[in-house]
Amino acid sequence: MIDNLKPYSEYKDSGLPWVGMVPSHWCSERAKWLFEKMDRPVREQDEVVTCFRDGTVTLRKNRRLTGFTEATAFFGYQGIRKGDLVIHGMDAFAGAIGVSDSDGKSTPVYIVCKPNVGIDANYYAQLVRHMSRSGWILALAKGIRERSTDFRFKTFGDQLLLLPPPAEQSAIVRFLASTSGRIERAIRSKLKVIALLNEQKQVIIHRAVARGLDPSVPLKDSGIPWLGDIPAHWVVHRTKTIAHIKTGGRDTAHRVDEGIYPFFVRSQTVERINSFSFDGEAVLTAGDGAGVAKVFHHINGRFDYHQRVYKFSNFKHVSGRYFFRWLQSTLKFEALDASAKSTVDSLRLPLLQNFPTVVPPADEQAAIVEFVEREAQSIESVESRLEREIILLREYRTRLIADVVTGKLDVRAVAAALPDEAALDYATVSPDTDDVRDSKDLTSGEASE
Repeated sequence: MIDNLKPYSEYKDSGLPWVGMVPSHWCSERAKWLFEKMDRPVREQDEVVTCFRDGTVTLRKNRRLTGFTEATAFFGYQGIRKGDLVIHGMDAFAGAIGVSDSDGKSTPVYIVCKPNVGIDANYYAQLVRHMSRSGWILALAKGIRERSTDFRFKTFGDQLLLLPPPAEQSAIVRFLASTSGRIERAIRSKLKVIALLNEQKQVIIHRAVARGLDPSVPLKDSGIPWLGDIPAHWVVHRTKTIAHIKTGGRDTAHRVDEGIYPFFVRSQTVERINSFSFDGEAVLTAGDGAGVAKVFHHINGRFDYHQRVYKFSNFKHVSGRYFFRWLQSTLKFEALDASAKSTVDSLRLPLLQNFPTVVPPADEQAAIVEFVEREAQSIESVESRLEREIILLREYRTRLIADVVTGKLDVRAVAAALPDEAALDYATVSPDTDDVRDSKDLTSGEASE
């Protein structure tokens, strides 16, 4: 289907720096003539709608219920209706632009726009997201905090936007709904395989660090309900007796793209920075955020780390490599606070200090680490290949969307030939949404509120 796409026969200069050449029969118009800014009152039944950086605009409860700043009062909130174009005034630069799939209410930070007759909000959501990816919104908006903007309707309304004929807007939306849906399904399939591989890896690691490599060794009760029996000659230590635990002193604002040293933040991605606060062997884990109890690093050298990242160092009785694999396998919320009746959403120092570590003799630690790393490497090589394929699919999808919404490719004939079932509600096919979020930082956008 995609192979059949061709350029239009004639082009002209759009006059828009972030667009370039466009089909000769396309026009342009200021956004304020295409959309009406809404300021609806909030109804009693309205629930909170959130605009995410991946372009999804939906009821907060549809996505997740944690990780938001909770409002104690909804002063200034505005009504949203299904089909509205919603632009996050602070996060538009990062792609928080989309069409609401629900009625509800939102913070006044959001720009809520109703499309005029002949205007397809789904087409313009993708066009304005392309404007965001090109850096044009960031250049227009007044920065008021680090890596954020203040993008208001006045600025948006004054912008010239492309204006294809209504039938072509619809054809573009139809084509992207079908194509993005197929690409998304391929990505989700790969993410599910990665999740299964990761589960397999965790089973291998846990069996090795909890029982050792000799299945015939005598066992004893560890005294830890969630762990069970361990080899009789192994010793259980509290983490505070075998490692020094400390949080970092940096924030994401300190990152430097081409920095000299690794900078460990609250995700599996390692940033860069020009400072270092530690030089030596350490294990690190995120203290809160999306990566809590999922992000682990082992390093030996100079680095810096986030203020909500825990560093374990100065090891006694254990090697850093063994301790890394132990934490990676066992540091779970249910293990940290097995008696808790409520969900733990962040790691607190007392919990970490008292977390048990099972310590084999030094020669067994080395053998376990060698075995685990050999087994994990074969699995991780497959995971890495799948992750790379996902990255390429996402890059391809982003480029395809940009080419289609700016008229570099003509989708009219292909869209017309699509079967009826391909005419999906575009709001249900978010081009950057991931269902599986346990792989190596392959997520593409946190919620913005």
